[in-house]
Amino acid sequence: MGEAPEEVGWMSDEQRPSRRGVLKGAALLGLAGCASTTPEEPAAPDPHVPVPTGQKNYNVVVIMVDDQRWDALSLAGHPFLKTPHIDAIGREGAWCKNAFVTTSLCCPSRATMLCGQYAHAHGVLDNQTPFPADVPTWPALLQASGYRTAYVGKWHMGGADATPRPHWDHWLSFPGQGRYNHPGEPGREDEWAFNRNGESLVLSGYVTDLVTDQAVDYIGQQEPGQRFAMVVGHKACHAPFIPAKRHEDLFTDVDIPTPLPNTDEAYKGLPAWLRRVRRSVFGVEVLYNGRWASFDEWYLDYHRTLVSVDEGVGRILEALEQRGLTDETLVVYTSDNGFMVGERGVLDKRCAYEPSMRVPALFRLPGVIPQGTVCEELVINNDLASTVLDVAGLEPPATMQGRSLMPLLRGEDVPWRDAFLYEYFFERSFPQFPTVLALRTRTAKLISYHGIWERAELYDLVADPDERNNLIDKARASERKKRLWRRLHAQLRTYGARWIPQWGDRGADPADKQI
Repeated sequence: MGEAPEEVGWMSDEQRPSRRGVLKGAALLGLAGCASTTPEEPAAPDPHVPVPTGQKNYNVVVIMVDDQRWDALSLAGHPFLKTPHIDAIGREGAWCKNAFVTTSLCCPSRATMLCGQYAHAHGVLDNQTPFPADVPTWPALLQASGYRTAYVGKWHMGGADATPRPHWDHWLSFPGQGRYNHPGEPGREDEWAFNRNGESLVLSGYVTDLVTDQAVDYIGQQEPGQRFAMVVGHKACHAPFIPAKRHEDLFTDVDIPTPLPNTDEAYKGLPAWLRRVRRSVFGVEVLYNGRWASFDEWYLDYHRTLVSVDEGVGRILEALEQRGLTDETLVVYTSDNGFMVGERGVLDKRCAYEPSMRVPALFRLPGVIPQGTVCEELVINNDLASTVLDVAGLEPPATMQGRSLMPLLRGEDVPWRDAFLYEYFFERSFPQFPTVLALRTRTAKLISYHGIWERAELYDLVADPDERNNLIDKARASERKKRLWRRLHAQLRTYGARWIPQWGDRGADPADKQI
């Protein structure tokens, strides 16, 4: 089935020691060889202190969308959604076709992009836990090195608290998930008003346009020669989807896919919990407790919200051009997780199937990233922090569990991962989804469940890219299954995760009822 080639050649992730392990091992070896002359172990580098590489640095703009699956782009061949401005980032730079998140849930994924760590390491395991202040992040290191840092849009880590977070010189956000149309109900501004640098700000309009306005304004305020880094966090395309008025009648004549039918044959080989999700708020039979009259309207509204995002991306790219910053700015476009649009009867993320964990990832830096680069390697959201630091001329600290993508984006032939770990942790607010640990390789996927009596899943992604044929009980897959189980356990050991997942020291009992 083509799995063997992945285990030969260069050292894989689970065989290769982490940067932290390398530093520690080198220190111990130095002590062993020089015990008579070196009485004390050298202090490890402080991960909160920036370490310059001596390379040229650039501005950074990260545009982060919510719940956009990897193929919801015309660049990826979507049958009716047109995203010319988003596509331009990939066409003028690089498109990572195989980009994934390591936890498919908003806040854990956003935290991972900031600090480069798996969710079990940084401790944001749900949509309520605040981001821990002591974890090293790329904005903190950039700020300490002289960059101006800005966060504009959805933050959400910490529930409904919209107050400014550390390490951002400029801050504009809204409580929790926010709302699509502003203003909200008078007298309840604490539930919907923007917070700009500690002050309440009432704006009127559609949230995607408002966030874009603020991002464009920030670009226009930058002084020549001053390096800056900005994250633009959109609410779209998070449910309940409400498109802009100008887009609410789009796509009325398109073909809409049919969700998985509710038959024993359709669910053969699949875990039983999927049929329970089907009948829950996140299922095709309930449609978010009846917010939509039909699956077709639900499906169309999801895509309609992305049109304003694409328009906003065009405005941001134009603002950079007007300020003469195009060639001096890395632009990143990605999503915090993918999304299931009826596959397996699910209308959500959280699970380890391809539509849930696979995301768009586009990078543009003219003169550095060749136009039209297409990256086929396995890219994960843990890599974003190291990539930003690389572009800023800084070394990533040993705490970061990803790698800079810049060698790949420049088109260099470098050794790369051939597998990665996926994890999702049970939330009491949404008990229909079990805890998940999974291994995704270039050609296969193994999914295991915890806290529930449930079968595992094994897919050959070459022969079965839509993951319809579970091979876990097939005799012909037995050797591959054993090999993938070993590799999954090796990944857990490498990244300090538990085989029996539990809430870590940083974890909190999730009380967030938002979806």
